[in-house]
Parts: sequence; structure tokens; C-alpha cells
Amino acid sequence: MRGRLLYLVPVIVFGVIAGYFLWGLITDRDPREIPSAMIDQPVPEFDLAPIEGMEGPGLKTSDLTGGQVTLVNFFASWCLPCLAEHAFLIELAERDGVRLVGINYKNEPEEARAWLAELGNPYARIGADTTGRVGIDWGVYGLPETFLIDKQGRIRYRHVGPIDAGALEREFRPRLRELNE
Repeated sequence: MRGRLLYLVPVIVFGVIAGYFLWGLITDRDPREIPSAMIDQPVPEFDLAPIEGMEGPGLKTSDLTGGQVTLVNFFASWCLPCLAEHAFLIELAERDGVRLVGINYKNEPEEARAWLAELGNPYARIGADTTGRVGIDWGVYGLPETFLIDKQGRIRYRHVGPIDAGALEREFRPRLRELNE
């Protein structure tokens, strides 16, 4: 009897795992809507130098707590989805007047400089996260990721993946209007 039960254990474990995955497939869940423990929390403490060879200051925590709504975009030149969203970032910065700052994530400085020179630089400030430590502190697990920071320096929204026209209209512009009131 005990031997038969031992054979049933893998079958039961497989059934539980398969049921969990089936539940995930049949529910209407967007994989980009991953909960973040950072929502409504102050931005993490960090102090990044600028991309090596670029003019201007880097980026640090106090740059995000100065009474202005800000988008923080984690990007890299090697990231194809970052390329896809870049035109929308430029639109947000130029047309909408959104304060946009960037964190260049694990990128070679010369590649980042060339990428920004070719595509345009929508960022008011850029910090270089060469080790990935700041990305870990923010909970970043893939690029691009964009965070909406309120006037008090609290994270109010996190967008995983590239920003597109739909995300601009559904997610960003309404939240930006609300936080800027």
C-alpha cells in the first residue's frame, strides 16, 4: 500500500502544477501587470554619475524629490524594445512637456552616447547604472521599465515593457494630468 502511494505523489504534484498553469492561462491576466512593492514608496537612495563622456550632471535621489512630476526610464542601446519606445519618449518630453530622466542600464558608454546622438536625447538628466545595482534597488528585471514619480518623490506607477501610443493614452497621460493638478 505504501509503495502505491509513493507512485501517486509525482502524479499529484504534476496535477497541482498543471492546474496552476491552466488557471493562469484561462484568466485574463496581462503579464506586464506585475505587482511592484515599490508603488507608493519613496524612490530608492542612489547617486549615479553621468554616462562617461557626456556633458551634464548624473542622476540621484534628490533630483526626483524636488516638487516636480517625473518619469524615470531605464534603457540601454542593446535593448530593442527601448528602440521601439524611444520616439514616444521624445513625444512625451517635447510635446507634453513631461520631465523625463533616464537610467542607462549596464551599457557601454560609447554605445549609449552613439545611440542618443542618432535617435535624440529626450532626457533632462541621465545616470549610468554600470553595475545594475540601482536597477535591482528599483525592482527592475527587464528593459525598458518606466516609473512615474510624484512631486514628493514617491513611485506612483510602473510600466514594464516599451511605451506605445496605447500606453501613452491609457496609462501615462491620465496619470500625469492627475499628479500635476
